[in-house]
Amino acid sequence: MNTQPVHLSPEMLVSRLGDSLVHKGHISEADLQKALAYQQEQLAQGKTCLLGQALLDLNLLKQSALDQVVTEQIIQLRNALQAANRSLEERVQQRTAELQGALERLSELGQMKANFVSNISHELRTPLTHIKGYLELLVSESLGAITGEQKHALHVSQQSAVRLEGLIDELIMFSLASRGELSLRLEAVDIARLANMSIKSMEQKAKDRGVSVHAVVDRDVPPVQADSQKIAWALAQLLDNAIKFTPSGGRVVLGVQRESANLVIVSVTDTGIGIPPQRIEEIFEPFHQLDSSSTRKYGGTGIGLSLVRQIVEAHGSMIEVSSVDGHGSTFKFPLLTTVSEDAES
Repeated sequence: MNTQPVHLSPEMLVSRLGDSLVHKGHISEADLQKALAYQQEQLAQGKTCLLGQALLDLNLLKQSALDQVVTEQIIQLRNALQAANRSLEERVQQRTAELQGALERLSELGQMKANFVSNISHELRTPLTHIKGYLELLVSESLGAITGEQKHALHVSQQSAVRLEGLIDELIMFSLASRGELSLRLEAVDIARLANMSIKSMEQKAKDRGVSVHAVVDRDVPPVQADSQKIAWALAQLLDNAIKFTPSGGRVVLGVQRESANLVIVSVTDTGIGIPPQRIEEIFEPFHQLDSSSTRKYGGTGIGLSLVRQIVEAHGSMIEVSSVDGHGSTFKFPLLTTVSEDAES
């Protein structure tokens, strides 16, 4: 099938002037050939000569007949263009309707996916609650004595259950965000204290991976307007991500800097594997991993950073990423303080 674009010309819409004059009986075929030859002679001498002028110069056609045929062709061309425009408008409308339908189907699929994730996540919570409850009973030996090896195995199971609960909470939060139901409870939050608590919660994981983790917080940082639980979750996710992608011997820093009376900058910097510049936007795509192979080294659902961005943007802020492939990354975002410049002056 020929897919080359068709280039329209006037001759495709209306017949050539010479052919039209012959067809209407104003000139003969021989007259047309004489006029064409004369036209070529004039052009060879560097003179501009249209076919109609050539016919007039050779007295082969009257001006009135030429005017009539040219007028008819102009009308034909106008009608042809109007018809082409109507056809184009109809095709545009048809394609627009098709695209609108496709977008609506995509929206429906997205909603179905969000609902599916939400339903499955809530269904998983009930059996997980039972599993956690019985694990606690076994570890506390409420159901009978256990050996040291059994207790160790149960502790590992408890850690896995906590990890699974965290993944389920991520999925539920993602489904809420996808439906536009990610609500915030804004209050004055001690961001310095929240940062230090976030570091403490990650110390053991960082130690297990041989990564140092600490906070660098400016003195006298004012409270910020935020949802403490969701910002805490976002910080935990950013720290967890940084630790996961930082090799042993590296470090992760959570920074809280006072930018102005109205603004505090929160950042997480690591000395990890970094992100190729052309792939930075991909890390925020839900259920997407830069390494999507079956043998990928790093785990995770691929929705953590997507949720972090949605939480930050729900606060009226924007997350910024800077990274050097192989040398680490920095994620940072501003938060508004509860202190005005007028109050300080």
